Amino acid sequence: MPRTPFPPTVRTHRWEGFEYCSRVARSAEPRFDPVVLIGGAMQRKEDWGRIEQGLLDGADVICPDLPGWGAADLLPPQHGAELLAGALRRLLDDLELERVNLFAGSYGTAIAYRLAQTDPERIARMVLAGAMSAIPADMRPMMRRALDLAASGARERFGPTAVETLMNGDPRVDIASATVVQRILGLRFGNPTAEEIAKFTANTERLLDRELIDRSPEPVVPVVVVAGEHDTITTPELCRELALTCRESWFVEMSRADHLIHLERSAELVDLMTRFFSRRTITDLPYATVVEDLRRIPALA
Repeated sequence: MPRTPFPPTVRTHRWEGFEYCSRVARSAEPRFDPVVLIGGAMQRKEDWGRIEQGLLDGADVICPDLPGWGAADLLPPQHGAELLAGALRRLLDDLELERVNLFAGSYGTAIAYRLAQTDPERIARMVLAGAMSAIPADMRPMMRRALDLAASGARERFGPTAVETLMNGDPRVDIASATVVQRILGLRFGNPTAEEIAKFTANTERLLDRELIDRSPEPVVPVVVVAGEHDTITTPELCRELALTCRESWFVEMSRADHLIHLERSAELVDLMTRFFSRRTITDLPYATVVEDLRRIPALA
């Protein structure tokens, strides 16, 4: 039985004057609530590949291009997670999805976290990977350098700098598929269009200008926060700290992973999401260095 006999459909949405879109792939035999995938600041709705295909075994999969990336309108940096969460809410309304499972990575985690605060009844369960509230202080000089190169038109140097920023460069660490991931990122950032540069700049400035995650009130939906053991951008310590702000949460540190878990360990990430979204145990993950149930630990003040 194929994962889906149905071709994906694309739909246009509008929110607060911005136009954006969604890609919907239908499962042949859905077993749990549809899964919405929200990626990082340069990830397009067509980029989910093995993640989308793996999840189609159990659920319909919705991949948005929210305002600010992909085929959507550029989102000026003064707009934050509130507008983006509103855009996601409108998308769910347009697609007549009352309740979904939500996965978000990196930049996208602030959007998922905000929707979990404002509309918990719309989210069955949530997985956040490489959770990012803002760009850490030690990463800011490199991010600003990437922006300067983008602004100067030095695209031949912008691509390698962007890739260097996103990956752990320590040759001593063992990261799964590191060479393949570096090649994918090289192609993605190697020859960006002027529109992609503008969107990357606006999204990065948004992270540099403010904290995108307001941690009050606490999200009440069940959530797993995942960190790569070698992630230097959203470190395991930072991800665990965010997980502690949620009422019903688990923290998972994935072995041989850096910041781009969806590319480095796609099969393992699909397995984790499938287990969690179908309410199976996640205590026996062979690819995790840490699995911690945080539900009995008081939330951070």
